[in-house]
Amino acid sequence: MNSPVHPTHHELGPSIQVIERMFKLIDILAESQESMSLKEISHKAGLHLSTTHRILNDLATSHFVDHPEPGAYRLGMRLLELGNLVKGRLNVRDAALAPMHALHKIIQQPVNLSLRQGDEITYVERAYSERSGMQVVRAIGGRAPLHLTSVGKLFLAYDEAREVRSYAMRTGLAGNTKNSLTQLPQLEQELHRVKVQGFARDNEELELGVRCIAAGIFDDQKKLVAGLSISAPSDRLHEDWIPKLQNTVKEISYALGYKA
Repeated sequence: MNSPVHPTHHELGPSIQVIERMFKLIDILAESQESMSLKEISHKAGLHLSTTHRILNDLATSHFVDHPEPGAYRLGMRLLELGNLVKGRLNVRDAALAPMHALHKIIQQPVNLSLRQGDEITYVERAYSERSGMQVVRAIGGRAPLHLTSVGKLFLAYDEAREVRSYAMRTGLAGNTKNSLTQLPQLEQELHRVKVQGFARDNEELELGVRCIAAGIFDDQKKLVAGLSISAPSDRLHEDWIPKLQNTVKEISYALGYKA
């Protein structure tokens, strides 16, 4: 029986070189807001004019590059179509799952992923271990008022002042514990602190004996889309978890296309 014949590196060389040059030209066009001339693109790529012209025309045939006028090129709509397909498949939960478990492995306390739904947050995912001893485990699908939770405060902190006042009017800022923020001036002061420091706290405001810290997850439009929180018995929550939490939400945000 004859062994299958595989192409050698030498045989693949020219094809790989063309692909590398295609991506290089796309990257150059991506750096410009306007159309670029063939000569400018060729110069930046370090390629001969004829080579640049041939590759750009091949890309234009597949609509990866547009050719709006003679001698000028820009990125084409096909890249937008592909980008939207990728974006549509990006799911916050999918992007968060592995980083959440990695964070839990370090801190050995539950990590919760929450989304905003109206005037409440909803817990949509969690990372925890039954072998980690005393824990505060939130039920997936559970809900809680925005102003009583660390993730909820993140969302309120990014609302306009009039929206926060409207929220206070609708909900009456009902409290669960003696620590709950039930007065608008208190809440506004807390939300200002959240915006400045970049993370939020729940200091036994939803449940006595439980403290939480949370940081926000942002998408490619710099929109707050979810929050990641760590819940722990009050005497077990450590301040050195904050930078670890912030690094984790950055990782998730970047996976969703966010750029600082």
